[in-house]
Amino acid sequence: MAAMKPRTSDGPLEVTKEGRGIIMRVPLEGGGRLVVELTPAEATELREALQGVVG
Repeated sequence: MAAMKPRTSDGPLEVTKEGRGIIMRVPLEGGGRLVVELTPAEATELREALQGVVG
């Protein structure tokens, strides 16, 4: 049986380009990560939406 290790940190927000897509890894409050694959057009739309909120 594999040992269960507690998660101490899932790391910072990461965004990398892999092939034609953009991979965004967002750490979650309860542990783990949300991994999202975006096209460049979707990444641009996300940037514009965030700029509208953040300023």
